[in-house]
Amino acid sequence: MVLKLSDYQKIVVLTGAGVSVASGLGTYRGPGGLWEKEDLAKYTHVAMMHADPRGMWKAFGPLRQSACEAEPNAAHFALAALEKKLLTSQRFQLATQNVDGFHQMAGSSNVIELHGNLRFSRCSNRDCDLPRFEDEEAHLDELPLCERCGEFIRPDIVLFGEILPPRVIPRSEAALINCDLFISIGTSGMVMPAAKFVSVAKDEGARTIYLNVEPTQNADFDEEVIGPAEKTLLDLFV
Repeated sequence: MVLKLSDYQKIVVLTGAGVSVASGLGTYRGPGGLWEKEDLAKYTHVAMMHADPRGMWKAFGPLRQSACEAEPNAAHFALAALEKKLLTSQRFQLATQNVDGFHQMAGSSNVIELHGNLRFSRCSNRDCDLPRFEDEEAHLDELPLCERCGEFIRPDIVLFGEILPPRVIPRSEAALINCDLFISIGTSGMVMPAAKFVSVAKDEGARTIYLNVEPTQNADFDEEVIGPAEKTLLDLFV
């Protein structure tokens, strides 16, 4: 499949963990996925984080280390190049479920981070005014505490049981309005709210394409491209 960029005026791309596999990071679900690791899966809910914040860091600290030691791959760079091509005459929006920050490192600027960014930390106290800050420390030995209120510091990611950041949903919905091409890359599309993006795009009359290593069961996709993102993306656009 080859897509001609001049045929589309508004492109929305959704990416998931499959985009970062070639960088050495694992997917979340399925055989060998991160959620199969009990020590990590245990702390994916916000209630467990508050019950045992030191345990939470022992689970997510190594994940942060892995992300900070890895680098973007060809899929990230291909999407960054696509954005640059479209900025002058067309609109492009990238939304990602990933928390590794690789899209920005590769050069993408118009990125919606649906689930936050593991390279940043923030105070666990919702009422604290400490801004989120860049943080690549794993905090395995000592629980970091907020300098303003004394509560523990946590990764700036969205856990189960939490709502998404306030501006994420409005930005995503606005991007999908009048979208004429929607591409889902490296994600099963099972996690809300991203799971509904393809149906919204379909209702807008967009061409919908699924790109992943496994077929989809979602009937809202018009076409699918099976293969790793770092290879299939390189020849997808002209």
